[in-house]
Formats: sequence, C-alpha cells, structure tokens
Amino acid sequence: MMHEHRSARPMSPSGHLQDTSVTEAAPESAAGWAALLAPRLAQFAAVARHEHVTRAALELGVPQPTLSRAVARLEADLGVALFTRHGRTLTLTKAGHDLRTAADRALGEVGRAAEAVRADADPSAGKVAFGFLHTMGPETVPELLREFRVDHPGVRFQLVQSYGEWMLDRLREGELDLCLTSPVPDDPDLVGRRLDEQRLRLVVPDDHRLAGRKRVRLAEAAEEAFVTLEPGYGLRRMTDALCAQAGFTPRVAFEGEEAETLRGLVAAGLGVALLPPPAVPRPGVVELTLTGQRAVREIGLAWQAGAVDTPPVAAFKKFLLGRRGRLLNG
Repeated sequence: MMHEHRSARPMSPSGHLQDTSVTEAAPESAAGWAALLAPRLAQFAAVARHEHVTRAALELGVPQPTLSRAVARLEADLGVALFTRHGRTLTLTKAGHDLRTAADRALGEVGRAAEAVRADADPSAGKVAFGFLHTMGPETVPELLREFRVDHPGVRFQLVQSYGEWMLDRLREGELDLCLTSPVPDDPDLVGRRLDEQRLRLVVPDDHRLAGRKRVRLAEAAEEAFVTLEPGYGLRRMTDALCAQAGFTPRVAFEGEEAETLRGLVAAGLGVALLPPPAVPRPGVVELTLTGQRAVREIGLAWQAGAVDTPPVAAFKKFLLGRRGRLLNG
C-alpha cells in the first residue's frame, strides 16, 4: 500500500495537530492582532460560554469540525491554551478567562454600535447631524426644525454651530450629514445648493456721524475702524472683498467669532461692521443699507458628494431644498 508522505506538523498548545498552512505570522501591533482575531472572537465567545464545542456549533450554525479547527487556530496564533479538554467538555484556562472577558466587552461594544447606527437610519426616529452658521442659530434653525418635526416628530438632531470652513471639513470627514453655510461651496468633493441670501448692512454706533443716514456707500467708512470675524470665516472674506471693491483695505481693530458679539463691540463705540440682519434688533447701533455695490451673503445647503443618505437625512435634505428663496427673513 502506498502512503502519501506528510511532513511533521507542530502541536497546538491544546495538544491538537496544527495545520501550519493556515497559520499567519504573529502581528506586530495591537491593530494587527485586532484584524486577525476579530472574525474569530464570536466563535471563541460561544465556545467559552457553553464550554462545549457541539452546543456552541449548534448556536452558531456551523459544523462542529469547523469550530474545533477555528479554536485550535486561535490558540496556535496566540501561542497559549485557552481551554483544558475533558472529553467533549471544555474548561477555560486563566488565559481563556482573560480573553473571554475582553471578547465579551468588545463584542458588546460592536453590538451596541451596530444597533446605534441602525437606529440612526430609522426613517421615523433616526438622527441627522446638522451644522449651521452661528448667525442662523437664534431664529432660523429653530424655526426650520419646528416646521420639519411637524411631519417627522421622532427624528433626532445632532446640532453643530460653527463657521463655514470648519463645517465643510466635517462634511468631508463624514461627521456631518448636512450644513447650512456661506459661501456656497464649489468643491468637487462636496455638493452645494444655493437656498437664499441676506443683504449685508453697515452697522455703526447710534451716535456715529453716519447714524442719521438710511443709505451709505461703503467707501464712506474707509477711515473707520472695523470689527470683523476672524480670518477663515466666510463673512470675513466678504468684508475684505467688499472693502476692496470700494477701494480700501479695512483697518481691523477687533476680531471675533460671533456676529452678535461684533454688534456689541459696535454699540460700545469700538468700530463699525458689515453684518447680516440681526435676529432681534439691538439697541445702541444703527444698521445702514449699502448702495453702489451688491453686498449680499448667499446661504446654501452642502453635503458630501456621493454620500448615501439615510431616510431621515434624505427627508430633511428634501425639506431644506424645498425652502429655496424663503429660508431666511431679513
């Protein structure tokens, strides 16, 4: 009788023959171990829970030999015995107990994360991560959400207020689903849709030399100190561009992060500012209409190009796009 020649195979820590053809080199990092072990953790956890391969195989719906080999490979990869064999019954070793504790914790986290993302995609009770400019926080966004929730009362929102460039970066990284921003982005990795516009006004203290006027050319403020948003904000770029069109570079006395703070600085007599209309009129300032140039801030809706919307995100996007031309007041 002819016999097929086989090379000697090493024994696993459990005493089983180990098939070296499927053994991978030991990873060199925690991330490498995670990638190697993650597919096997559920199998190991089931065997550890039952301490019996047959019952664990029935629970998982896999053949018993397949599960036995998977456990043996796991022990070989780790270089430790996870079980002590007693016939058909298994008992966890100290290493097995330690791994089971970690595996249960990890699998629990994965399970909770899976349930969370499924819940966020629920059409009636999912979540929308929505960003918007600070100036839209006092009135515009609350009113939009109130209207939307009339027909979608269970949809939840993660609300983020910031400046445009920061929010666009969050869109690119997948941290936001949608944002209302200005200017409307024109980038290949983003989609932008113009929804509305706001006229910018020259805001001066109520005792300013121009305060008695209703209309003014921006060039008439060329010698004034300006209070503006910090560089990187869309409104700051508009201020610089409009002043350049009017023939001067603004002399910036104060920079801030929020339009209403700038109004407070104007009211205190610390400068003038180019701002959109306030949600609520502020005492101590006069808001002048600009003539001679188009001074408007376009507001648009942006999202990541190629993004697949969950049902709640798709519904809110449709709602916002339907508000084109009537998104804002003032």
